Amino acid sequence: MTTETIDTLVVGAGQAGLAMSEHLSRHEIDHLVLEKDRIAEKWRSGRWDSLVANGPAWHDRLPGLEFDCVGPDGFPAKEAIADYFVRYAEQINAPIRCGVTVTRAERRAGQPGFIVETSAGRIEARNIVSATGAFQRPVIPPVVPDDAPVKQIHSFDYRNPDQLPAGAVLVVGAGSSGAQIADELMRKGRKVYLSAGPHDRPPRRYRGRDFCWWLGVLGLWDIAAPSPGTEHVTIAVSGAEGGRTVDFRQFAAGGMTLTGMTERYENGVLTFAADLADNIAAGDASYLAMLDLADAYVERNGLDLPEEPEARRIGPDPACMTDPVRRLDLAEAGVSSIIWATGYARDFGWLKVDAFDESGAPRHQRGVSSEPGVFFLGLPWQSRRGSTFIWGVWHDAKHLADHIATQRTYLDYHAAAQRRTGQQWT
Repeated sequence: MTTETIDTLVVGAGQAGLAMSEHLSRHEIDHLVLEKDRIAEKWRSGRWDSLVANGPAWHDRLPGLEFDCVGPDGFPAKEAIADYFVRYAEQINAPIRCGVTVTRAERRAGQPGFIVETSAGRIEARNIVSATGAFQRPVIPPVVPDDAPVKQIHSFDYRNPDQLPAGAVLVVGAGSSGAQIADELMRKGRKVYLSAGPHDRPPRRYRGRDFCWWLGVLGLWDIAAPSPGTEHVTIAVSGAEGGRTVDFRQFAAGGMTLTGMTERYENGVLTFAADLADNIAAGDASYLAMLDLADAYVERNGLDLPEEPEARRIGPDPACMTDPVRRLDLAEAGVSSIIWATGYARDFGWLKVDAFDESGAPRHQRGVSSEPGVFFLGLPWQSRRGSTFIWGVWHDAKHLADHIATQRTYLDYHAAAQRRTGQQWT
């Protein structure tokens, strides 16, 4: 079997892999990007039909190319985002091979680099960049058994309301995916129950500026680590319908029933935690805190941005908050489907190296792993709050490419020193 050699192998051709390729090319580092599907495939087949970007086009993009399908303040649809990445790959002439799955990678015994087994053959690489991010394997908590008389899917597999059987729908998870899917289903006439855990819900816009802008000028995108206790708090934000602030009280006013976190299932009955009011209140507090920071910034800098007192008005608590649903008989409520918007688990099973802790999480410093020559890209909070966003991953990729280029200078010196020794320059 022929073995191909490459300096740096990048696994994954989504936003992380493309950003990495661009920076490696700038350093003239020989590299190859492998993608098991198509470029940015998850934007096409791992999202629901109506999804749009959660950030405006001027912000959620790579620096070298603008979206041509919407204005700077618009929110491109998922297919347009995938097409954008294809165009970007062409623009930077990224060396991508699609349809190739990496099955195993391990260090070469007593030699530098790694042996990588793929569906298309073997590759020897000095460096490996895992650009698959952390959102790899959809997770459905083992709450409702598979044989329960209700359809269960993850938000990864949700496409549109028509794929679901007639009847009410329970959406579990109140982050961006859960909130947007629940809203879409309600607008299509479905009875919807939304199980809401802890969350932040920033204003979509305030005083004429998008929240992405506010996070930028306030320096919040560059926070290096989440506040204690907020590591797993989801963010409820949406670019749907031109971009609106997610308001769970408004959902309830429109007919949606909110519940606390989903706890147990027994004999067709789901039990919910008594935490709904606390979760909604904490989300409101995060919303108001952002308005306070924005107001202080406007005053401090003397900006001419119109005041928006209406934004501070919080609606009354709906009945589902004052008299919360703690138990739900799915059959009696007519619930025929459950959509689990419950996130993803990491899956680095192909990477057989000493770069993971006891829980399987990568050990790294800004993506540079504890295993020399192995790098991670697209991880949450890899270097800052914005690391999993399109623009953020570009900056993290630059750091990794710079690191690889620096290491090459030491290797070049070593090779030159050996040549000098051979020429009796000692």
